[in-house]
Amino acid sequence: MTVIQLKLPKPSSKRIALHLTAPAERALKQGHPWVFDQSITEQSREGNPGDLAVIFDDKRRFLAVGLYDPTSTIRVRILQKIKPATIDVNWFTEKIKTAADIRAPLNQHETNGYRLIHGENDGLPGMVIDRYAETLVLKLYTPAWIPHLNDIFSALAKKQPFTHLILRLSRSLTKQTKHLHGLTDGMTLTPQTPEGLILFKENGITFECDPINGQKTGFFLDQRENRVRVRNVSKNKSVLNVFSYTGGFSLYAADGGATEVTSVDFSTPATQATLRNIQHNQHRANIRSATFETLDQDAFEALAQMKSVGKKFDIVILDPPMFAQNQSQIETALNAYRRLTLLGLGVLKRGGILVQASCSSRVSADDFFNTIHKAAQEAGRPLKEIERTGHALDHPTSYKEGAYLKCLFAVAP
Repeated sequence: MTVIQLKLPKPSSKRIALHLTAPAERALKQGHPWVFDQSITEQSREGNPGDLAVIFDDKRRFLAVGLYDPTSTIRVRILQKIKPATIDVNWFTEKIKTAADIRAPLNQHETNGYRLIHGENDGLPGMVIDRYAETLVLKLYTPAWIPHLNDIFSALAKKQPFTHLILRLSRSLTKQTKHLHGLTDGMTLTPQTPEGLILFKENGITFECDPINGQKTGFFLDQRENRVRVRNVSKNKSVLNVFSYTGGFSLYAADGGATEVTSVDFSTPATQATLRNIQHNQHRANIRSATFETLDQDAFEALAQMKSVGKKFDIVILDPPMFAQNQSQIETALNAYRRLTLLGLGVLKRGGILVQASCSSRVSADDFFNTIHKAAQEAGRPLKEIERTGHALDHPTSYKEGAYLKCLFAVAP
């Protein structure tokens, strides 16, 4: 559990004092975790990434303290509000302990793969930490964390023991080479690099992940509870999993008794990982007896092709990647969800179950669900909702923009 000693800059001992516009002050008091550059009306001095910025109201009363980042329009990421605190290794240790305690119930369900730290929503904005068995993967979205990393490592060692610790960097962060101080995406921060792929368990099912080269931190942990819901309705069903990545929904469907499972993903490495995940679970009778097919194909093309040959399924799962990165892409995203709904219904049997998800935070839940229902009406198959779902236990939300995941389970007549 030894972490390589990194020579990293230390935050300045001198704090940056800030005053904000009235709307920004209100947003902060209401729980928003960010301060944008245009919201700052007064600033005592310039600072480096990771310096601590203290925000005061117009009567010089303490409002909050956070991580300063001059490289981003999100100028300050809030750590502590209302009551002043010393931001040090003890403060970080307490935050990590609180987050770990929230996730404790997951360990009772043969699960050792989950999100330990969900950024802003666990009070550590701009940082995500995922656990895969004995490996922790720490992903950064701002250079402001770099001066504090050694304290984070110490806090983790105290509260969440690990064998391997992997660092991942966001795409925007990897471009800021002068602020990285030798850190690279995918580097191992413990003396030994994991040998090959990591195996972990989720509700008793074994999955592999590639924490060094895989998407995000190696797996999509946020759909765990929706995968359980799919397992619960899959007995004796034929299931189509579109945008299947490494087969999460596919394995759960088979484990629930699905007779045939088809997985579609444009990425050949992803579908190859699906096949390996099937092999990892041959000790589970239902998975061993299910018939699997994987297709390396564009999702929209695959759905159209299946419809043209009359292929139908009892359950169709549509779990695409983020369609809207920013405000200007919302309309395009909604059109894509509409097309997907129409195509998905085109291969769904009468009385079958449609499972459709969105991970685009820019698209509101209302707009997403309304788009699906309108498309279903257009197809002449008005949906009967089973349920709408959101975030799992290890992906809590504490502010409006933090709510990104939404999923609809519905029956199509």
